[in-house]
Amino acid sequence: MLDKKFIVVAGSIMSGLGKGIVASSIAKLLQARGYRVAPIKFDGYLNVDCGTMNPFRHGEVFVLDDGTEVDMDFGTYERFLNKSIPGNCSITGGKLFKTIVEKERRGDYLGRDVQIVPHLTDEIKKRVAEVAKNVDIVLIEIGGTVGDLENGYFVEAMRQMNYEHDNMAFIQLTYVPSLSPGEQKTKPTQHATRLLQSLGIQPDIIICREQENLSAEAKKKISAYCNVSENAVFDDPVLKTVYELPLVLEKQDIYAPLAKKLGLKNRKADLENWEKKVKHIISPKKEPVKVAIVGKYTAVKDAYVSVKEALVHAAATVNCGLEIGWVEASDLEKMEDIGEVLSKYDGIIIPGGFGGRGVEGKIRAIQYARENKKALVGLCLGLQLMVIEYARNVLGLDANSTEFDKHTPHPVIDLLPEQQQISKMGGTMRLGDYECILKKGTLAHHAYKKDSISERHRHRLEVNPNYVKQLEKGGLIVSGTHPKNNIVEIAEWKTSFGIATQAHIELKSRLEEPAPIFIEFIKACEK
Repeated sequence: MLDKKFIVVAGSIMSGLGKGIVASSIAKLLQARGYRVAPIKFDGYLNVDCGTMNPFRHGEVFVLDDGTEVDMDFGTYERFLNKSIPGNCSITGGKLFKTIVEKERRGDYLGRDVQIVPHLTDEIKKRVAEVAKNVDIVLIEIGGTVGDLENGYFVEAMRQMNYEHDNMAFIQLTYVPSLSPGEQKTKPTQHATRLLQSLGIQPDIIICREQENLSAEAKKKISAYCNVSENAVFDDPVLKTVYELPLVLEKQDIYAPLAKKLGLKNRKADLENWEKKVKHIISPKKEPVKVAIVGKYTAVKDAYVSVKEALVHAAATVNCGLEIGWVEASDLEKMEDIGEVLSKYDGIIIPGGFGGRGVEGKIRAIQYARENKKALVGLCLGLQLMVIEYARNVLGLDANSTEFDKHTPHPVIDLLPEQQQISKMGGTMRLGDYECILKKGTLAHHAYKKDSISERHRHRLEVNPNYVKQLEKGGLIVSGTHPKNNIVEIAEWKTSFGIATQAHIELKSRLEEPAPIFIEFIKACEK
């Protein structure tokens, strides 16, 4: 551990300042200089993972290759670093307390009274050390806001690590409000820094979110009252895209104080490809395509953040503009003519979800896309609803999923066999990376240009194998299947660009390596 470097990002004053984006941006700048970087996210909630959380309350549940259900910030880490992250990088209060109680019940503590210090803080440091084994720098994001009861013991563990190793840098993300243009107030940041100092931590760098760039006077005040150099106070301004932040921080030379504090080498960052992609987002050459995301959680855009970002990545690759419209699926159920809403879009996305609310609206959107030859991509539930729509409106079956109607006469979607007897909800779905064999001559094979792929899953139901032959005979193309048990992974239409995947292909899309099907979708929207 002595040769490892650690950077801790903590937020003050309020939540929602974008710690994940800041942490990812700094990680990107370090990676661009040749360092091996791993992110860690601590979340104070007592859930073991994010799997049972409602998207309305928590936003998207992100799934890693190994099947771990994690906070949406992990999607940001992967999209910036263009690498897959293992599940041990996610540390939750639930995981920690579960481990401590299990150890106590086994008698591992040898009669000791089990306490926050040292037992819980030692467990945290042990997990951080495990992640640090194969990298040069660990970047740790503390979820929540400094002063929250939920993250106090984690802040204490970081204080102890700093005392024990002295190879850590602390970054405080704060907010500087403006009462009127040119009237910035630094007092909230001063008080927030004193709170952090009272917990035994002195920030080395302070990054400021604000409505206008920091004035010289504001920087001087923050420096004077928070014990940091003026050269270590940075702007986190309002940007056209989050992917611009690494370039903005690089321009401000944030690497200099980090290098000085951690003893890093004077290396130049290779950001040429990143800068090119960002330019395509900010100033695309071609006119924008208009895409409708027909969902059931559209009131909370974070519920579909990976879908949105996959569209951004694909549009940047094609070098065209992008306009996203959010369409509430339940609203389509009430409309006489959904074409009034959907006709203005070039393509439609049907994202995943659980439960029956809005399902019939999504099915109507799929039917509209098929009959009007509108480009369509379905994701997870989107595949299942594509199959239901086809069975109903092309094959003439009274079809449904057993998730929505347990007594449907034609259950074209049913529980996976291994899901039949499951009673516990957390971590029990088909989760993580699974292989898929692609059929040559299909949209899927054209997109991936491979015979075999792997994508991430999060589902309990599948296309009922008893109906696959009937669906194929009726004209639906099954273009991707799992090699071992023939689970339908991808289905397509013959007549237009309509493709749906059981996998959440959006989860592995990155700015520098976009999801292939999303690229083809954007091209189809252009046409």
